[in-house]
Amino acid sequence: MINAWRKPDFWTVVTGIIMVILVVLLLFPIVRVLMLSFVDADTLEWTLGNYVQVFTRNYYLNGLKNTLYVGLFGTLGACLLGIPLAFFTARFHLWGRTWISTLAILVLVAPPFIGAYAWIMMLGSNGFITNFFERIGIDTPTIYGAHGIILVFTLKFFPFVFLMTQTALMAVNKSFEDAAENLGCTPWQRFVKITLPLVFPAISTGAIICFVLSIADFGTPAILGRGFRTLSTIAFAAYRSELGGLPTMAVTVSMIMIVISMLALLAQRRILAKRRYASSLTNLPVKTQLTGWRNIAVHGFCHGVVLIAMLPTLVVVYTSFLKTNGPVFVGGYGLESYSRILRTAPEAITNSFIFATAAVVLITVFSALISYVIVRRETATSGAIDFLMMVPYLIPGVVMAIGFVTTFRSGFMGGMGAAWLLILLYFIRRLPYGVRSTTSSLRQIKPSMEEAAINLGAPPLKAFLKITVPLILPGLIVGSLMGFITAINELSGTLILYDAGTITMPVSIYLAVLDGEFGLAAAHSTVLLLCTGVCVYLVFRFTENRDNAFI
Repeated sequence: MINAWRKPDFWTVVTGIIMVILVVLLLFPIVRVLMLSFVDADTLEWTLGNYVQVFTRNYYLNGLKNTLYVGLFGTLGACLLGIPLAFFTARFHLWGRTWISTLAILVLVAPPFIGAYAWIMMLGSNGFITNFFERIGIDTPTIYGAHGIILVFTLKFFPFVFLMTQTALMAVNKSFEDAAENLGCTPWQRFVKITLPLVFPAISTGAIICFVLSIADFGTPAILGRGFRTLSTIAFAAYRSELGGLPTMAVTVSMIMIVISMLALLAQRRILAKRRYASSLTNLPVKTQLTGWRNIAVHGFCHGVVLIAMLPTLVVVYTSFLKTNGPVFVGGYGLESYSRILRTAPEAITNSFIFATAAVVLITVFSALISYVIVRRETATSGAIDFLMMVPYLIPGVVMAIGFVTTFRSGFMGGMGAAWLLILLYFIRRLPYGVRSTTSSLRQIKPSMEEAAINLGAPPLKAFLKITVPLILPGLIVGSLMGFITAINELSGTLILYDAGTITMPVSIYLAVLDGEFGLAAAHSTVLLLCTGVCVYLVFRFTENRDNAFI
């Protein structure tokens, strides 16, 4: 009798371990959130009452309308800045083009809630810009409310549209545009009828990212809202009010956010499926030199956009060096704010580094393994893993954090401490950055060298460590750095999971802003921005295409 059982090979075991981890840390918390949204908090019976409340009570309906409003207009603003910026940098010779791209990337990786509170310092009720115009008799609207949130989203997320559209514009076949010009089209007609449709997939992808991040963002509406509530702030408030019981309304609101994100993604894919956008990578565009007022206007627009977007960061760094007496700025310069954070909250800095670093170690290890499974093992399971790597992009931090609480703190797998919960949350939410970067590197490497090592008798693990890992090391490093940047800046999920012993820098900044401690917030923010800047520099060192590493 032939023994049908055969010992699984190394990569089959690895694939199984990866699937178990994704099910436990990703799918199970999401399913747990979904199930709780159909539970009555009082009777523990199945019900649709939670969703009925969301779609009938003005409190939730206004939150839904507000979320869509700031999400759509924030995305529109990002497109209105990102598309012209991409066109000008891709088609014309500009002084400081690298500088523009670098500043856009720095804007992209800086936490949005830092920009939110920096705008308060400029355009808040007592902001220095507000006070300046007040002294000359001009009343200016404050930054609080929907318009302020849209402004921050526009200036924060436009680099997604800019970087993706710029890459697409540089790959357009110039013959199409030349033909339109020969047929008498004006430059504007040529752009609208030919160029824009050709790069629409890139524009729509950048726009979808902006929209999803806008509706999921918690820090900006929480700091600037002043009564203008979005679904993310409502979910957080509902979770806090339901402590001690089942967070049914919090998870119901969270599920609505997920559905909105998925519908946006499906709508984009449906639109793209109706037409073909491919073109051969030949006869690429040639940059032209502008002269006269057009040259001045284009340079002014491009440099002006990125400098205005960087303004909050510059204000934060400047403010951190102002002399303070408690929460009050007393004039002059000093290091009192830095002294205070080292004296009163050093654990926030330490915790941020420990949790982010621990998460990055996990990201690095599993990015290499998952990338190998996706690229080299063409099976249904590897395809499922590849698909699951898209899920964390669509799930807001508030949703994942609530899922972790209900699964690992109060569920049947309960008992896990806050520190481990934060590390695992950062790991699963930021894992796609590492996988995406490492997968791109691995696809460029022929499997013949790995096969040769195995044919010479090397075990699969040894061949992977000795041959594959050194070849994909640059991509692995870039992905790990991106994971670190986003993990150390995580706010929404951390606010739900942290306790007194696990406070982090983003939480300290958020609490300091709420307390009016702007000097303290500025010092913490500057430390956080410095860490982010160092990581961005290292990404530049380890990647050939620095623009695409961040999108």
